[in-house]
Amino acid sequence: MQNFPDCIAHVLAAEGGLVNNPKDPGGVTKFGISQRSYPALDIRALTLDDAKAIYQRDYWTPIQGEALPAGIDLLVLDHAVNAGPIRAVRMLQGLLGVPEDGLMGPITLAACAGAEPESLIASYSDLRLDFYRDLPTWRHFGAGWTRRVMRARRAALALAHAMEPQAA
Repeated sequence: MQNFPDCIAHVLAAEGGLVNNPKDPGGVTKFGISQRSYPALDIRALTLDDAKAIYQRDYWTPIQGEALPAGIDLLVLDHAVNAGPIRAVRMLQGLLGVPEDGLMGPITLAACAGAEPESLIASYSDLRLDFYRDLPTWRHFGAGWTRRVMRARRAALALAHAMEPQAA
């Protein structure tokens, strides 16, 4: 869980506060938590701490963020928030050439640990944009999604580089 604070800070900065965009199929959304995804939740009363707990329980834990390499954890979490943890993990699995079951397990984690971080970050980011371009709401949200993916890519690279061993 060492990178959860950095990763969730990025997600929350991208998601913002209370929104009710009629073009967004999620409906009323606060901190990125939508009424569509959580129909029993009073979204308007949601606190920041509540949102962080939801992200940790429903997104970070299923993607095993604590076991992912720095930077990759941020990208997979950010995409899981937009597209669901199963889709986010399947995308990673496809890039790694492992079975695409949508579950983060030892085979995926081992492949991820052996991957070159910069290349994986670039490929995952490109694939995210391809995914968003295929959505019917691309016309309305494409510019924002593009900015989000590019910011996530830069932040992921910064996290990955921060974890590199320093030459003595």
